[in-house]
Amino acid sequence: MDNGLAIQVKSEIGKLKKVLLHRPGMELEQLSPGSLEDLLFDDIPYLEVAQQEHDTFANVLRDNGVEVLYLADLAVQALRVDAEIKAKFVDELIQQSGDIAMHYHTQLTEYFSEMDEAAIVEQAMVGLTTTQFNPHDMGPFGRLVSPDSDFIIHPMPNLYFTRDPFASIGNRVAQSHMKYPTRHRETIFNKYIFRYHPDFADKAKFYYKNHWPFSIEGGDILNLSEKVIAVGLSQRTRSEAIEILAKNIFRDEESTIETVLVFEIPSVRAYMHLDTVFTQVSEDKFTIYAGIQKDIQVYALKKTAQNGDYIAEAYKAPLDQILAQYLGVDKVTLINCGGLDSVASAREQWNDAANTLAIAPGVVICYNRNNITNRRLREEGITVLEVPSSELSRGRGGPRCMSMPLLRE
Repeated sequence: MDNGLAIQVKSEIGKLKKVLLHRPGMELEQLSPGSLEDLLFDDIPYLEVAQQEHDTFANVLRDNGVEVLYLADLAVQALRVDAEIKAKFVDELIQQSGDIAMHYHTQLTEYFSEMDEAAIVEQAMVGLTTTQFNPHDMGPFGRLVSPDSDFIIHPMPNLYFTRDPFASIGNRVAQSHMKYPTRHRETIFNKYIFRYHPDFADKAKFYYKNHWPFSIEGGDILNLSEKVIAVGLSQRTRSEAIEILAKNIFRDEESTIETVLVFEIPSVRAYMHLDTVFTQVSEDKFTIYAGIQKDIQVYALKKTAQNGDYIAEAYKAPLDQILAQYLGVDKVTLINCGGLDSVASAREQWNDAANTLAIAPGVVICYNRNNITNRRLREEGITVLEVPSSELSRGRGGPRCMSMPLLRE
């Protein structure tokens, strides 16, 4: 679909044409039991198998006519545009990596200057330890007490969840302000891609930027139609950010979006984003985790003028009725992940059963381990393409989390 646009995503279910992925790399090998909490992991995936599973996921996409782009490749291509861009990237990477990296700024700059663009991007993702870097101006006491495994630049093991650092909305982008500091640096890659990559430079305009003050993440943003988006008010996304996003959308004369539906969900890790409990699988069907359905509060921010003004309303109607109203369908079916059994439902939600990726209306990619949910989807007439998930799921994210659509029909 060559329409000259860098991004075009106006639904969750339109035929997927182009998607951005990140193949898990050595950054996963930097996880240890002591760093799991800080790096937002509950377990350590086995890298070799995680890569095999991710390759299967990518091949299922390709087999269904989807062009797969990789984050690292685009970042490298952006840095190769100009030597000055490469130098700016290195400087910004060091600045965003904290006080220790800044302390060794000059030596780190020299260290990266010896690398080509691909090596720089890989090192930025994997991180850099004291042993690898060997800072020459560390004093004798520092050498005595600093473990070899101390990170000068911390790894980014969450990168394979490409849904989070930005969101495609229509022909625009909402760059994320990530909730937790360990993920802040992930947005540096899309910043340089959108600013300098030949396919994206001067084409991607922003509804939100990563340096704005309130957290918002891509997993909380769903494109329901040309006129409606849904945003989760969640553990990772604040109400102030949603308000700024809505105002910028409503100010955009080219935007067709008239309503931002806000889904307030419990602020806990198990439901970190809206798409961990709720995704669209066809024109009138959604997966949902029944355990929170009674707790969801829905609000509507409705555009009233071109200058960004809006009105806000709270709804008390059942969720399926609200969705049917805004999607213009007679009835919406909510398919419980894990079925009606509360134990199975909680287990499969934890393993991302509700985090489906639609690649066409009624055709979704799901983890194979969630057999009850997958059976229920098929009973509702949905085509389910299963991918292996024993290791990928350890990061607490499913097929939707691992993919950022760039073009949909």
